[in-house]
Amino acid sequence: MTFFTKLDEIMKQDLGCRGLLGSLPANPITEAAETLKHAKKVILLTGFPVRMADGTFIGETDGPSGTANLAYALTEVGAEVLVVTDKASFHLLEEALCYRAPKAKVALLPEEHTVEFIKTCVRTFEPTHFISLERPGKGSDGHYHNMRGEFIDDMLTDSALLLCEAKAFGAVTICIGDGGNEMGMGTFHDEVVGHVPCGELICSEDCADITLASGVSNWWGWGIAAILSRETGKALLPTAAEETELLHRVVLAGGVDGCTKENADTVDNLSLETHLAVLRSVAELLETK
Repeated sequence: MTFFTKLDEIMKQDLGCRGLLGSLPANPITEAAETLKHAKKVILLTGFPVRMADGTFIGETDGPSGTANLAYALTEVGAEVLVVTDKASFHLLEEALCYRAPKAKVALLPEEHTVEFIKTCVRTFEPTHFISLERPGKGSDGHYHNMRGEFIDDMLTDSALLLCEAKAFGAVTICIGDGGNEMGMGTFHDEVVGHVPCGELICSEDCADITLASGVSNWWGWGIAAILSRETGKALLPTAAEETELLHRVVLAGGVDGCTKENADTVDNLSLETHLAVLRSVAELLETK
């Protein structure tokens, strides 16, 4: 079994029993590895909001730490990184980046003049690559939805244009998701519709050059770090202690589990220990490459 095949197997563990991953083709890891060798300027986009019982909303724990691990790996191999999110996840992301990837820049996606901001951002930053991780994608009805099919437009700033503008500029686009309603998951439209509850409603319409799926989107922060580690010989994965502290900081900043809505050290209703076991599998794969 090759490194890429084994990494795909690790990433696609359906520990949350969501049912989608078994229907998907192998992740295009070879293609991702090849293009990431040339990543010089990367825009990262994340942030998935959760509505609380009192009507307020906050970002979930799936997204900020995975994006921070991506930012760390990319900056350590010499890329310039700009991380973008909106208000629900901004403070979560700030804390994650401050701890894990202080070399990365962070920008708040504004609620007003958003189109102008996005166009200016792409034009001035000049990305070679764009990567979204656990960012809502717009469905065929023109709205954003959570996994229950509920409208979430009011909780986020429309960021669909960022993917379009990055493509138009010529950047390689990579989108990461785990449920079908994330940006770029339109690549797997038929599988999402056929295997995910409310799939026809929630499936993202947009597609990316490379779409990566996993049991939890955060895991691809480790997956891409492992790919870059293998290519460069650098140790880019977090230790278990670093990952624990990273998630804890996101939670202290207010992050909640997207499934349970609890402010706890869990992601997608999976314990920290479960996630660390996946991280350990990725680390062991690197050791035996």
